[in-house]
Amino acid sequence: MPEDKGWKSPYLLLTVTMLLWGSAFSSSKSVVAQLPHTVAALLRFGGGAVALLVAVAVFGKPAATPASARGGGRAALAGVLGVFAYNGFFFWGLSLAPSLDAGIVIPVLSPVLTSAFLLVTGRERVSGGRLAGLALGLAGAVVFFFGAGGSAHGGTTRLSGDLLYLLSAACWAAYTLVGPRVLAGIDPLRATTYATCAGAVLLGVVAAPDLGEVHWDGMSTGLWLNVVFLAIGPAAVANLLYYRGVGAVGPASASLMMFMVPVVNTVCAMVFLGESFGGLQALGALVLLSGAVLAVTRGRVPARPRARTAPTAEKKPSEL
Repeated sequence: MPEDKGWKSPYLLLTVTMLLWGSAFSSSKSVVAQLPHTVAALLRFGGGAVALLVAVAVFGKPAATPASARGGGRAALAGVLGVFAYNGFFFWGLSLAPSLDAGIVIPVLSPVLTSAFLLVTGRERVSGGRLAGLALGLAGAVVFFFGAGGSAHGGTTRLSGDLLYLLSAACWAAYTLVGPRVLAGIDPLRATTYATCAGAVLLGVVAAPDLGEVHWDGMSTGLWLNVVFLAIGPAAVANLLYYRGVGAVGPASASLMMFMVPVVNTVCAMVFLGESFGGLQALGALVLLSGAVLAVTRGRVPARPRARTAPTAEKKPSEL
């Protein structure tokens, strides 16, 4: 089959995903400033689950085979990791640290952790460039966290939030790695829906004690519009596009696209929230980003994917 082009290109879909996710950090921070972090997480992904269920009813493929049923179970379990655990740590961290830090730690460390796992498990070859990148990324992370707790811009609260972001990054790396298995035998829309619904249910259990503290009638129109954006854009649409992108290009290439997120988030956090780095944190962020890029690219510019061609009579399927 020829490679998808135009609006169906997996790299275009992943680019839109990263733009949505990059803007979501500061948007989520503004919601957490007005609501308990558990409720904010529930509204984002509870709303996202509803949006995806509507999309499945309208656009979903009707037939459900035994293979797709098993895939639905795998997707739900993935949602425990990539929706519930990831966002539990993420929104908790937002209540303690700036969204600016989240936009560095999560999207930059996630591909570093993904690459490290692929190397340790032997799924990718060891190279000098990749090992150097991982070492540089680790050094940058140490400097970044040290700067979070030791500068005038930091403190123990900011450091605690950044460590929660680190746990979020680990959850997302694992979620990225299980993505191809989750997609096997199941439509990406249904896989995304099952994962989001499973995670949203667990987020609802955690948020239940805090729901009574929310003054629902006092929530502003701007807050509701922000919640709707987070639910439909970063939670529903972006997760669906990410699943499609991972299924098409693999976890390593999808992780490479994550480097767009810090740029988008930094602009949003500084412009709309007035957040900033200390000097040591800024240095650590640059070192961490450089190491992550080196680790994922192995010091080389990735080649364009070759178009897939149909088998010919001269070649057996096993030789393709």
